[in-house]
Amino acid sequence: MLTLQPKFDLHSDVVCEVLRKEALVCRVEEYSSAVDTRILNIERDGHILYSWKGATETTRIGKYDPVTKHNKLLYSFDKQVCVSSCSLNKEETLLAVSLAQSTAGAERLKPLSKCLTLLIEISPINNTKVLKAVDCRVKVQFLHQEGDRRPVLESHLLLLTEDGYADLYHVLLAKQEGYRVVMANAERLAKTAERLVEDFSWVQWDGHAQRLYYLTHKDKFLLRCVQFYPNHSCDTVLELPLELPADAFPAVKFVNLGFDHYHTEGPEQELVRLEVFTETIGSMCVCYSQPSKHKQELIYSLILVHKDCRKTFRVALGAERTQQRAEQLQPVFIPIGYYILVYLQDYFLHCINTRQQEMLCHSLFFSGEDVDLGLQCQPADITVLHAEEKSCCSLLDLASGTIHVVELSPAYLLQVLKSNTPSRCPGRKADSQCLAALHCLLVYMGKDPNLELKIIEWLCDNVNAFECFDQIQEFILASLFRISYEKSLSLDKVLPYSSVFNKKEVPACLSTVPGVVCTTDLQIESEVKGKGFWAELQWNTERVNYLDNVPHPRYQTTAGPVQQGSERRPSSHMNHLEDNTKKVLSMVDTWCLDKKLVPLFQEEDHQQRALIGLTVDKLREHLNRHLPHLGKKKTDSLVVSYVAKLLELIRHMLETVWLKYDLGSHVLCLTQQGTPAEWSVLHFMFRILEATRGLSLPLPPGYHTLLAVFAVRCLPHHTFLQYIDHGFLQLTETFVSRLMTDLDNSDANERLKFSVVKRLPQPMEQRIYHMWDHPVSSASISRDYVRTLLERNNKNKGFASSGRDNPGFRPDFLPLTYLAKILSDIEAKAPNPFEEQENVDARFVEETALKQTLILLGFEEK
Repeated sequence: MLTLQPKFDLHSDVVCEVLRKEALVCRVEEYSSAVDTRILNIERDGHILYSWKGATETTRIGKYDPVTKHNKLLYSFDKQVCVSSCSLNKEETLLAVSLAQSTAGAERLKPLSKCLTLLIEISPINNTKVLKAVDCRVKVQFLHQEGDRRPVLESHLLLLTEDGYADLYHVLLAKQEGYRVVMANAERLAKTAERLVEDFSWVQWDGHAQRLYYLTHKDKFLLRCVQFYPNHSCDTVLELPLELPADAFPAVKFVNLGFDHYHTEGPEQELVRLEVFTETIGSMCVCYSQPSKHKQELIYSLILVHKDCRKTFRVALGAERTQQRAEQLQPVFIPIGYYILVYLQDYFLHCINTRQQEMLCHSLFFSGEDVDLGLQCQPADITVLHAEEKSCCSLLDLASGTIHVVELSPAYLLQVLKSNTPSRCPGRKADSQCLAALHCLLVYMGKDPNLELKIIEWLCDNVNAFECFDQIQEFILASLFRISYEKSLSLDKVLPYSSVFNKKEVPACLSTVPGVVCTTDLQIESEVKGKGFWAELQWNTERVNYLDNVPHPRYQTTAGPVQQGSERRPSSHMNHLEDNTKKVLSMVDTWCLDKKLVPLFQEEDHQQRALIGLTVDKLREHLNRHLPHLGKKKTDSLVVSYVAKLLELIRHMLETVWLKYDLGSHVLCLTQQGTPAEWSVLHFMFRILEATRGLSLPLPPGYHTLLAVFAVRCLPHHTFLQYIDHGFLQLTETFVSRLMTDLDNSDANERLKFSVVKRLPQPMEQRIYHMWDHPVSSASISRDYVRTLLERNNKNKGFASSGRDNPGFRPDFLPLTYLAKILSDIEAKAPNPFEEQENVDARFVEETALKQTLILLGFEEK
């Protein structure tokens, strides 16, 4: 499930060098390999502080630099001591140490207290100041502020005690003799201490963001956060109520404040496991387990502050195995990007999507004894190291002293796809796992082009849709969402993420997970203030509340832009849509200058061009309505990239299947019969067409032409015509012109051509006749030519159509039709001599007219 990359190994990176140096100091040929080396702390810059008991019966503190791979000795005690906490300031001039006093032996550090906290000058080693001598554990941690360019030398030290309070010491430094750095206020150091927090029962340090989270309990548990700024000021920026049992923390719990090897907690002391994870984009997750009355289930909650909701999960563990456990089971929370992994060894692994949390089908859940993270240690020995990189997390195995960078395994998720296909696993249960794995691969890991290629190959091998979702639609929407999800959290509820959201009724297999019960609570009553990350988090929370109360906040691709595009629009609007299309196609051309394998983007497809421009317009309008803070420039860039990526995805899918079946240019020849490989390509292209039509998304110009070419090669002629009549195939002018010129006029081909021509709109029909060497086309061209000449003559003589044409009289002989039309128009313009006479003998008029007609025709004499 995870890929582990070794980052640090205490034995190879530290112990080996320590052994070599100790052997030199002791001047002995052999030195015991049992050096007691222990990791103490990991600072913000990645430097690892450790201690070891030397051969000369002393305790030393060193530092390992993961960049240079060098070790440095920081300080040596003249006796063996028990270092329970340690921190080094950014300038590496001060070392803060907490010593656990040992009651064994005659010699003790004085005063006689359980914990002694020291502040030591180490540049060079000079003065030592006692900060605390108390009967409880004390944790020390220097602030590591960036961007501080003040000329005053100053360090700031957090001191946190098991009694539940935290002090901040401001240490002024001074330079002596050009290189010595000493404490300028050593005698007044205690007076500089500033009490930050009192009565906390749980505390967590976030070194990369310089934040201190702590939990207090009076009437209820309240999670607060103190943010330290580069100017050394601090402020309480978060208050969040938590629903926890009153005895959740029998003893104070320290998280990410170093490693105390001289204090162990029994299982009964950790009733609740609580951790906070954040991402720089403005997301925050509070994860905690809860004690359950029944050992057969585990309860854990995730508060998604950026989504203003709480998700609580109840997972059935099974009575047989849980009865064998005497201790309280506690999961491990591991943040990997925007996923939170909840891991309980031998039971389950829940990979929770914190960006699309509405439905369980977008999160992965594995259960059983085979669930394994690939770590060779017990979960109790795992410590999650919060990394500065948003998609990177490290795990420390404290027992072995190894650190691994962990990531979700794409190979494992690909195997989930391949093993849960409709043919191998026809049940609906596989659909949910497949959908979650597909989205994880495409959105979270999809930047790897090789990975995208493997997913497309999987789509080619599994063309038929799953029972509960269309995998091609999911591939398109997830890939499109990938290009935007890092820009703003608010896009999660505005852009389409999955076709499942468009279903009127979501199938049960996508809304439930066997053995897992999920409940959601909205509006968690968090109070957020501050700047930077906290301003972004506050805005995200407010925007979520707004989007939850507006109809259809997510862009509806199925809203029918095709129908809207069929309306008559002013030419200015059509020009605007064409400008949108040109921007999109120019970006596609930029992306794939060297990729001309499939003949797309090589013709004028007016319908698809209009749909491309309309999609850009509608998406831009939607984003401007719901996310105006993005700004015009950012929104325009996003929507153009979005539609260009869509066209590029379809081209990529076609190129992949083209290479898979080793197709050449001969497949574009209409005179040859299609092969089984071409039939497979045709089937895949129809599935792409079905998926895009279901989402009302445009296709690359030339797609319909290519589809028709494959169809006429692979399908019987009558089936081909039925596909046209049912709308599966569209007759483009490029295809029909090739059909007329490439195919001979055999009986079968002639019938096909006649059938195709009958299905063409009149303007295209007239153009196509000029390309077909056939008597029928020649007759049609002649009729058009005569009509043009007569209409031109009509226009020159000034006759206007009276509109009195008899709809039942439409002879094919155009000159006769034209003559009848002219006589009708002249009759309409002729003055009526009887118009102003009231009494007219109609019988007399008829006889006179008849007599005159007979005389004119020569049947009678005048």
